[in-house]
Amino acid sequence: MNETPPQETRTPNEAWFETRWWWRVKMWLQWTSWLQYLPNLVVVVLLPVLAGIGALVGCWPFLLVDLPLVLAVLLFLNLIFDVVTVRYGYHPEEPLPTSLEHLEVFELLRARVSCRSFQKRLMTEEHRQMVLSLAERTSRPKNCLSPHLIRFEYVDNPLVVWPAVGTHEFLVAIAPRAYHEMAVVDVGRSLQKVVIEATRQGLATCWIGPGADHKSIIKHLGARFDPEKDHIICVCGFGYRSRYIPLAIRFIQKTQRHRLDVQELFFADAGVTKPLNTNARPYRDFGRCYEVCQWSPSSYNAQPTRGVVLAENARIQRVDFCAATHSRYYAMVALGIWLANWECGCEALGKAGRFEQLSCEDRGEGPFPDLPRYVISWVPEETGSSG
Repeated sequence: MNETPPQETRTPNEAWFETRWWWRVKMWLQWTSWLQYLPNLVVVVLLPVLAGIGALVGCWPFLLVDLPLVLAVLLFLNLIFDVVTVRYGYHPEEPLPTSLEHLEVFELLRARVSCRSFQKRLMTEEHRQMVLSLAERTSRPKNCLSPHLIRFEYVDNPLVVWPAVGTHEFLVAIAPRAYHEMAVVDVGRSLQKVVIEATRQGLATCWIGPGADHKSIIKHLGARFDPEKDHIICVCGFGYRSRYIPLAIRFIQKTQRHRLDVQELFFADAGVTKPLNTNARPYRDFGRCYEVCQWSPSSYNAQPTRGVVLAENARIQRVDFCAATHSRYYAMVALGIWLANWECGCEALGKAGRFEQLSCEDRGEGPFPDLPRYVISWVPEETGSSG
């Protein structure tokens, strides 16, 4: 008797490959923090195979035999070193980093980079209280753009995250379960303000979105998380940067240093077609504010935010911040990070302003594209309407 094969059951957001064995192996390696060592191991295995093929060919012995074997030995030694020092933490104690309070704002924002390897030690009590105090202050309703409450919960257990290693202390960003776009923007904006001050004090930070295992997070939150009311947006690791970093993570960091040009991120027309000349008047009055947005972190370094700087009579009228993708979460977090960096830069330049969501009528003549999609505007105080 023919039997109908059982149908695979997947959640609506689950891709076909997520049910495959090789994907489950990959996720197991990722969540057990072994994945970052796998590239080294694969290359170590392949190089002797290449050397064997070279020996059979019988020509260019140095290039096809000796060199691959030497590289295999070096990479194998590096793999052992990474596992011993990073995975198991056997290395000399590292010093505490110095603060960056001597840097001016733009240099501070430019100096901040995601940390992929943290020291074993926990934050000092002074640093921990600073982070918690800022997290509570920046998430207060009066300091947010949305009426929907967000909050940051502190966890001092090693959550299951990737690719950061050695992270022991986190802030978990939680918004209402019911989706509210500006609440997600508030998460990015508020948490980035904590990150900026933490960087000033010498702390290392790492934004973690898709690389966080929510089951692990919910387990450690316990009663502080209500699945009927709460939604985890992302987490951010805090601690002290370690000099011991797996080789594969070093390569990942190098690839993530690339950024789009400012002219690909900022535009001078509502149609988002005319690249902004940041050296022309009046745009140049905002100096390096464009640069600190350019170097803002985002999930997978996707840079899903665009800025439209509109001027009239040689004065900036407003800056529209837009999302370049339809992503409801990570694009909104990235946009919120832009808002925080823009605010910080404007404050350093003495440029007062406020954020305001404008209607299509208030935004003036279009046409307005589907993407990038308008989210919110920054309006200079001297040109903004009262109320």
